[in-house]
Amino acid sequence: MDLKKEIKFSDLLPGKGKGGSKAEKAPKEPKEPKQKPAKNKAPLLKRELSFKRKPKPKALPDQADRPKKERKRRDASQKRAKRVVGLKIGASQLAAARVVNNGSPELVQVARKELEPGLVVAGELREPELLADALRSFFREHRLPRQGVRLGIASNRIGVRSFEIAGITDPHQLENAVRFRAQEVLPIPLEEAVLDYQVLSQRTDEDGNPLVRILLVVAYREQIDRYVSACKKAGLRLSGIDLEAFALLRALAEPRPEGEGGAEAAVVVVSIGHDRSTFAVSDGRICEFTRVLEWGGATLDVAIARELDVAPSEAEPVKRNLSLGGEVVPEGLTPEQAHAVRDAVRRQLQTFARELVSSLQFYQNQPGSLGIGEIVITGGTAQLGGLAEELQKLIGVRVTVGDPLSRVKLGRKIRETEQLGSLSVAIGLGIED
Repeated sequence: MDLKKEIKFSDLLPGKGKGGSKAEKAPKEPKEPKQKPAKNKAPLLKRELSFKRKPKPKALPDQADRPKKERKRRDASQKRAKRVVGLKIGASQLAAARVVNNGSPELVQVARKELEPGLVVAGELREPELLADALRSFFREHRLPRQGVRLGIASNRIGVRSFEIAGITDPHQLENAVRFRAQEVLPIPLEEAVLDYQVLSQRTDEDGNPLVRILLVVAYREQIDRYVSACKKAGLRLSGIDLEAFALLRALAEPRPEGEGGAEAAVVVVSIGHDRSTFAVSDGRICEFTRVLEWGGATLDVAIARELDVAPSEAEPVKRNLSLGGEVVPEGLTPEQAHAVRDAVRRQLQTFARELVSSLQFYQNQPGSLGIGEIVITGGTAQLGGLAEELQKLIGVRVTVGDPLSRVKLGRKIRETEQLGSLSVAIGLGIED
């Protein structure tokens, strides 16, 4: 399924891929192409950031003669590959979802734990050693498997762009051309970056020249390496690294079948986190645009705290019991205080709505963009009563609260009544399509 979109970045993890942890070489100007049919790499949505998936080995003539232990070990390895622990490291909490992918994905375990403030700020890891300690404790406390862990990342320093390259079909020449264009479309020096790309489509223009549409993702190597190092020190074995936007789409949006025609409207999903929100747009198969917005639930905590003259930590329970759509007075507040708090929250939502509109406009200015049918929101703050309706009034587009369980079966230990909005990304990371 194409909404998976796990970027390969073949040289991301130490000892993996062509580049290891060394700096990238500067790209060369693309040469005149040799007209050979383009060979697509494995779909970007179905590749790990750090590991290429290997095809199932074909039976060899002497396979029956192999020792029984070796066959069992291989079979066990294939079974483990279907069990994934999606791990989201946020500014305020660690979140994990263990998913068994056997036919349809089954959610068998979820776990959350508050994270000490300051370890992760705006998606950037500030304290790798402290995070390693927190991860070690988190996995031990919840008895989470330490193998098959897929990590989600999100930051404004990760660039995602799509563009067309004309006149090139040879795979090697195309790779050089993509790297050359990467310098123009993304403000990240290539010697400091890891990148990957995927061919989205191929067509010919009116003059018969080939046009290849590319999706490019570039991230700062140092940023990724810090997360990888913390996970390694915590004893975790990463099976891959994924963009949170791609995981979000996997969790909340059912993909269009391959044979179906073009989509009528874009799929827009927004995960409202603690200090920032992940915005992603898809055509139903691939993520066409993503952005991290510097706005989160903590913004509302601060606004409420100012109105009540309390600490932001004391405002969190008020936010949880608040509703924008009625006159219910949260416990401990007077009707006047409740009214003032609702007004303060609405003012902050106006700022958020402007950010969303700006992102939607940016997307729709891209060639081939689709109309917007609705926006699906998720995350802990999305559960605030009346928030979706308020955003809908401000934006003028239908806004609904997404169901993070829409694509998974529930294991016996998962309570359907449990509030899982803040686990949407972790669940999407665990889905193996």
